[in-house]
Amino acid sequence: MALVFPALPTVTLPVTGRAERFPVRRIFCVGRNYADHAREMGGIDKEPPFFFTKPADAVVESGARIPYPPATTNLHHEAELVLAIGKGGAMVAEADAPALIWGHATGNDLTRRDLQAEAKANRRPWDMAKAFDKSAVVGAIRPGAMPDATLRCMVNGTLRQEARLSDMIWSPAAIIAALSQLVSLSPGDLIFTGTPAGVGPLTRGDTCKVEIDGLQSATVTID
Repeated sequence: MALVFPALPTVTLPVTGRAERFPVRRIFCVGRNYADHAREMGGIDKEPPFFFTKPADAVVESGARIPYPPATTNLHHEAELVLAIGKGGAMVAEADAPALIWGHATGNDLTRRDLQAEAKANRRPWDMAKAFDKSAVVGAIRPGAMPDATLRCMVNGTLRQEARLSDMIWSPAAIIAALSQLVSLSPGDLIFTGTPAGVGPLTRGDTCKVEIDGLQSATVTID
């Protein structure tokens, strides 16, 4: 098949302990999935899960240096567990949802908070607050199940965020089940599962490290 210009290469992520890499298809993100963060952002403790997206080419591998993004003066970190989908499905029951998970990773949902606040105030979409270039920092994907663990975010070595994965309002299985009622999930999809309280600003020169016990960290430095 002839193309009018060369297709861009597939975005991929490293896999812990394997030479093969994980091809990324789409990125979905869950909003306000920790009660303390929902209150922090002016929401209620529990509401049905809602979703926004990032493009696959927003992915940044752990250890990268990225430029401070344009059009913002209030870049925020959001530490999250990321689900890597390895089996497709639609209208998936919560009991069947774990079978779709291929692996897990740490993630950082970088956010232009000032643009998000403006969009909220004007009842506009969040796209330009969330789906900008290099806005999805993801560590290596570890295949298999994920036990309960502690999620942490540190900026220049100072702890900013800390929570147990079990503190999520909606479990990974519940998230997958809800999302699959809206779209058909496919192998290669990533799902950011939400962030706890303590989100805050990043400035030029900062190094932000997200850790989850048992997974590679997701680290990024802002130039």
